[in-house]
Amino acid sequence: MTSSRSATVARYRVADWLRAGALAAAAWAMLAGAHASRAAESQESKPLKIGIIGTGKIGGALASLWAKAGYELTISSRHPAELQALARSLGPRVHVGTPREAAAFGNVVLISVPYGALPQVGRDLAPELAGKIVLDTGNPYPNRDGPMAVEARRKGTGVASAEYLPGVRLVRAFNAIIAGYLTTESHRPGELVAIPLAGDDPQALAVAERLVRDAGFDPVVVGGLARARLFDVGTPVYVKLLTARELRKQLGLTGPPAAGAPAE
Repeated sequence: MTSSRSATVARYRVADWLRAGALAAAAWAMLAGAHASRAAESQESKPLKIGIIGTGKIGGALASLWAKAGYELTISSRHPAELQALARSLGPRVHVGTPREAAAFGNVVLISVPYGALPQVGRDLAPELAGKIVLDTGNPYPNRDGPMAVEARRKGTGVASAEYLPGVRLVRAFNAIIAGYLTTESHRPGELVAIPLAGDDPQALAVAERLVRDAGFDPVVVGGLARARLFDVGTPVYVKLLTARELRKQLGLTGPPAAGAPAE
């Protein structure tokens, strides 16, 4: 075999080797991707466990409704001992813990604290909240929460809350209803009371919709987090008892919008 012919054969062998390596790498990437997809699906299909950070009027009412719906919960506050009686009244699937324990426990976490406390919650519990579905119920009131509340209202709470809770799958929920109505209007006869929702993660929104229904209300997805300003404090729909049909009409929604849709 001549030297030029040998060199040509060697080049073909190298090319074949490179192609085989590339095919093998692609196959491994596909397998890894499929494994990651199955892992994500498995995580989403796990039974929902709910951690509640801030078991006050809103958090306590939702704890009661979700306990009746069969969920396992860890409820928390700055003074966990004060929640023992509530937990006993809600049954053996409701536990009491610290905010950190509630954040670690839930694959869904409800945060229902004064809005001024949200930045500290986001900093302190970042490792426990990372990647989790988080429902944020808080509203900024300048007379209580100070200058940060003014800025949050300017930005819109969906945008502001996302900055305070980085790395979570955030949904704005249950912020536009008076706490007492959660008890008196749950599962009412006829058309249910609507609960507006906003979030950028479709799967998180789907879970939030399920939890709204199980609490006895009718979920209405308004759009992405930027559209949460449509049901912020002071808007025409804030703390109004509206059906889903009425809420959609008030907000000019003609159909379920895609998550992340821009505000109109």
